[in-house]
Amino acid sequence: MPGLVVFGRRWAIGSDDFVLPGAFELFVRLLWWIGILALYAVHKGRFNCPGGGLLHSYLLVLLILLAAIICALSALVYVSMQGTISNPGPRKSLPKLLYTRLLLYFPEFIWAVVGAVWVSDSSVHCEKTVINVIMGTVIASWVIIIFTIIGVVIVFDPLGGKKTFYLTNSVSRNLESSQSGQLLYNVKNTATRVWEKRIRLLCCCIVQDDDHRVAFTSIAELFRAYFSDTDLVPSDIAAGLTLLHQEQDKMESCPKEPEEVLCHSPSSLVTDDLDIELENAAHYMLFAAAAYGWPYYVYTNPFTALCKLNGDCCRNRPTDSDITGSDRHNFHFGSILRITGLQYRDFIHISFHNKIYEIPFFVALDHKKEAIVVAVRGTLSFEDILTDLSADCEDLTLEDVLENGFGITQAANYIYQKLINDGILNQAFTIAPEYKLVIVGHSLGGGTASILAIMLRNSFPTLRCYAFSPPGGLLSKSLADYTKHFIVSVIVGKDLVARLSMPNMEDLKRRIVRIVANCNRPKYQILLRGCWYEVFGGDPDDFPTELDGRNQDALTQPLLAEESLMVHRSPSYNTLDDESHLNSPPQYPRLYLPGKIIHIVEESSSRRWCSSDIKYTARWSNETVFSSILISPKMITDHMPDVVLKALNSLSQEHRSSPGGKGCRG
Repeated sequence: MPGLVVFGRRWAIGSDDFVLPGAFELFVRLLWWIGILALYAVHKGRFNCPGGGLLHSYLLVLLILLAAIICALSALVYVSMQGTISNPGPRKSLPKLLYTRLLLYFPEFIWAVVGAVWVSDSSVHCEKTVINVIMGTVIASWVIIIFTIIGVVIVFDPLGGKKTFYLTNSVSRNLESSQSGQLLYNVKNTATRVWEKRIRLLCCCIVQDDDHRVAFTSIAELFRAYFSDTDLVPSDIAAGLTLLHQEQDKMESCPKEPEEVLCHSPSSLVTDDLDIELENAAHYMLFAAAAYGWPYYVYTNPFTALCKLNGDCCRNRPTDSDITGSDRHNFHFGSILRITGLQYRDFIHISFHNKIYEIPFFVALDHKKEAIVVAVRGTLSFEDILTDLSADCEDLTLEDVLENGFGITQAANYIYQKLINDGILNQAFTIAPEYKLVIVGHSLGGGTASILAIMLRNSFPTLRCYAFSPPGGLLSKSLADYTKHFIVSVIVGKDLVARLSMPNMEDLKRRIVRIVANCNRPKYQILLRGCWYEVFGGDPDDFPTELDGRNQDALTQPLLAEESLMVHRSPSYNTLDDESHLNSPPQYPRLYLPGKIIHIVEESSSRRWCSSDIKYTARWSNETVFSSILISPKMITDHMPDVVLKALNSLSQEHRSSPGGKGCRG
């Protein structure tokens, strides 16, 4: 629902968000009140001690104050439980109750100060039990006050004043006027600055230069544009994701359309090469995982990694002329050696240098496959995250792919310049002229490897690229089709990153708005039911909507609810004229995964007390399958490099154990 408006500004909290925190505070207050009442009843006649009159007055007033707070909280929770996310009408009295509750903080604060003074007074000589209990009530009062202040800071929206101002003055919607244009410009600038400050705060631990400042502005513009046309609070998004997950689980049990049953190969290729590509992918995924260095090795070997790496750190190695960047104690290089199984002499170049748009990579000789492997590291640092998010849309074509760009393209261009201008590839092919060139990477490294492969394709026509879990919004349709001849993308399950693009994010936003606006259950019920479903499972919700039980005259109400959540009717945000914004043309171009796509899905899982046996199936897929973000607890874990490697190894071992295996499974 639209953010709650109190004190003349919008806050990042809804009027239906007070149920759970209010109920928790109400429970604590009730226990507190009952305990004080019991103490007062037991010690009612024992306040004749020096200073006892002060303590008697303190307890009596505290009982009255707690009773008033309990009544206010009860009313606040009850009203907050009414209505639905898109129907705040039954909660219209909540701001008044909230003002009442906030006013009660002043006497509580004053009384907490008074209690602290009286209890610490050395002239008070009453029973130790009474003194300790009153000290506990004073501490509890301060704790609640402090947590309330923290909560206010969290739900404070720096743009709340401007949003509320324009939302309530929506009559002036003529963007052609100079005044409205100036208002639009000012609000956009303010929103961009707010997002930029947040990003700078999150990245305060890294040295910031000109590249970082450009990236901060680019990312801030992206976030401002994405969040500017919705009036959803964080709990609305959580409720929407919960409902979408259950809806998807319910739809998965329904019969699929023929085009969704993907057991075919891309055009011009046959399915017989699937097993070969899976075996190659399992082999080269080791290089992509090794590029992460010691963090990956320690993560996958938590009990033995440090001991093994400590043993490697004292070994002599060749001169560091072929290694750039810092690798203290030889941990990164030692991890790469252990993961790949290569020798020191097999490495042509290793770069641990890491800045925004400049990511680590290494070049090695793979004698088993007779290949020169360029392995690009995925996201591991704040600089990598900034490179990920600096995603200005570029409809890259074959002719201009060498032009400087932002984000992944610029990172690929950095490695390209190193490989060609510094003679790294020339050195590698001088040593092994008959070897083929293979470029690999995972996540950010997979996207960078794909762009790099396009750049090197003309010079090395036989090169191959294996992109593991690359970002979804990467290439235009024509360029994606071109890469099917030399790039293979490997995606596991419901990997979020492989489906991550601005069109898909816009689609997810609209799906959240639609399902949230149409659901006729209160938010607290959605969240509680969703938590139970995520933890304990069960049947998905039956998704009751506002359409249930309504006549034809009321069928437009859900659409109006969607519009109220999706659009700020103001010059500062996208406006809605005669046509619904929900049906407007997409703002961002559709971008696709690179190359041929192997989709690995979990077929079955038999879990025991100490182990789990997961079986996977693999099939050729196409880019349309990844045109929507799927909500699942595994949407993050399916992206992890160890999960990808485990799935590929499982499929590769299965193929080796069954010589007559089919080219397509599932």
